[in-house]
Amino acid sequence: MLLLVGLGNPGGPYAGNRHNIGFMAIDAVARAHRATPFRARFQGLVAECTVEGEKIVLLKPTTFMNDSGQAVGAAARFFKLGLPDIAVLHDELDLAPGKLRVKTGGGNAGHNGLRSITAHLGNDYRRLRLGIGHPGDKALVHGFVLNDFGKGERAWVETLCEAVADNVALLAKGQDSSLQNKVHLRMEAAGFGEVGLPGR
Repeated sequence: MLLLVGLGNPGGPYAGNRHNIGFMAIDAVARAHRATPFRARFQGLVAECTVEGEKIVLLKPTTFMNDSGQAVGAAARFFKLGLPDIAVLHDELDLAPGKLRVKTGGGNAGHNGLRSITAHLGNDYRRLRLGIGHPGDKALVHGFVLNDFGKGERAWVETLCEAVADNVALLAKGQDSSLQNKVHLRMEAAGFGEVGLPGR
């Protein structure tokens, strides 16, 4: 079983924020694989699906970003899952828009959602870093992540989330590098390569 967590802030005003791309990716997985309806559990919204024989529990914490670890910890304890069975989708300032990197453990790079999960569970869970780019000045970061994606960015956001969803079985099977490669190829095929991303 895989516990797949998307990070974001709950509520309509935050729905389109760059900080909420983790929620967007979880919703794409739910749509692509006909997950059960989301329902309130573990201080979050939970749905389940089976992909290529692998059971995946989808979790969107509703505690607000800074306390995401409460929901992830509660779900992990309920399902008796270890850190290798947990993967977290989150926005990543240090990657170009539309890029995906999968890694296990490492630093939290100032991301309060990751910091909270690490405080509750330890550090060695998998992270799917969804690149949103950087505003170029540290002082602008807070406003940047809490602003909505621009109209010109929505195409690559949608393509990235769909690419993750279509290849999520690889993640459940522990084939992280294959997932990363498939997503990269999908983005390139859609015209979202190294340069010229809309919104940049």
